Amino acid sequence: MSALERARASAFPAAEYVGQESFVSAGEVRQLARQARVGLGVSVLDLCCGVAGPGRMVSAEFGCNYLGIDRSASSLSTARERAEDLPCRFEQLEIPPLPDGHFEVVFLLETMLAFRDKDALVREVARVLEPDGRFAFTVEEGRPLTYQERELMPAADTVWPIELAELTAVLGNAGLNLTWQQDCSSSHHAIATALLLSYGAHRSEIAAEIGTQATADLITSHELWSDWLGSGRVRKFAMVAEK
Repeated sequence: MSALERARASAFPAAEYVGQESFVSAGEVRQLARQARVGLGVSVLDLCCGVAGPGRMVSAEFGCNYLGIDRSASSLSTARERAEDLPCRFEQLEIPPLPDGHFEVVFLLETMLAFRDKDALVREVARVLEPDGRFAFTVEEGRPLTYQERELMPAADTVWPIELAELTAVLGNAGLNLTWQQDCSSSHHAIATALLLSYGAHRSEIAAEIGTQATADLITSHELWSDWLGSGRVRKFAMVAEK
């Protein structure tokens, strides 16, 4: 386990870290999977899966037919290695578009924020969902960042929150109906703050792995997320929308 992973693991409550690169806990992933009716043999497409910690957990515990896709070859290499004997498949792909095929569930955990054109993304999700298919995702809800906020946030070109009314319209325009939602702002604020403290405590070890500037940016972004989630500037939701 790398220094960065050790720092992440120490920030989560016991048994809630499964290799995720985000604020979502293992328990929240399980709840989202249950709400999306993931089960034995259900076809699941996991978008922007990274090293697929949550995806591998869902595959192991729910027995679904899992395909994870991500743009990063190195992340997918780690995902394949850690999947071992699990019936998981992985493909390298820049999205959108999504791979051809039809799926009962599409997951997008902690990455909708990175897509500026959410209309194009959600239309693609709807296209590959089977009738009655479910889109299960987390989303950062709030006004667009101001110029000053974008200047402060590292990699601001991947930070595009969306207000609930606009998100509901985006889903509806793609033929998806929001069927379940849960406000995760409080729990994600706690994790963002715990990660901030852990990254600070392990700063030198992390910097030795990923570099001084990347470590500084990591800490700065978590300072902002802790502040925004704590103040209500941004809220976090887990949601399921059905086709």
